[in-house]
Amino acid sequence: MILEISNVLVSSDIITEQFCCDLDKCKGICCVEGDAGAPVTMDEIAGIESALDTVWGDMSASAQAVVDQQGVAYTDRDGDLVTSIVGGKDCVFTCYEGDCCLCALERAYRQGKTQFIKPISCALYPIREKRFKDGTVALNYNRWDVCEDAVKKGKELGLRVYRFLESPLVRRFGQEWYDELCAVADEYIKAYK
Repeated sequence: MILEISNVLVSSDIITEQFCCDLDKCKGICCVEGDAGAPVTMDEIAGIESALDTVWGDMSASAQAVVDQQGVAYTDRDGDLVTSIVGGKDCVFTCYEGDCCLCALERAYRQGKTQFIKPISCALYPIREKRFKDGTVALNYNRWDVCEDAVKKGKELGLRVYRFLESPLVRRFGQEWYDELCAVADEYIKAYK
């Protein structure tokens, strides 16, 4: 079912499904699996480029070579702007802490070294945003087998996708929109129990 929240189409799975990243189990595999980089906007590319000097030392030599050759982003086969990748799968901004893959951009932000956090598409995962030519935005829950531990943890905690992603949803759409989403979600859950 699709719900409309202030001109944003929201899949009901975002309200009903449960999810909570479990970095201890998945080790951040979403940064190094897939066939394209993370979707980005032109504004985000500017933010990434402004943070590049700060995170350069955290990037692998092969990631640095890719950025030197093609920049921080490219247009994928679907015509979308995405972060550059290494070896057809690893995001160039992947860095490692122990056996975990982390985002060099986010780590630098958390350390107070840069103002750019990371692409909103990364922060919103497992929600994927689709923009249509008429300006309509749709949010869908993306199921990926590498996130099965996150689904399990979400169920253990009783944490729904939209609650888990409160901060990035507020970052993307604003507090007023998120409050409306919560109100609609409460009514939806009551109606479909």
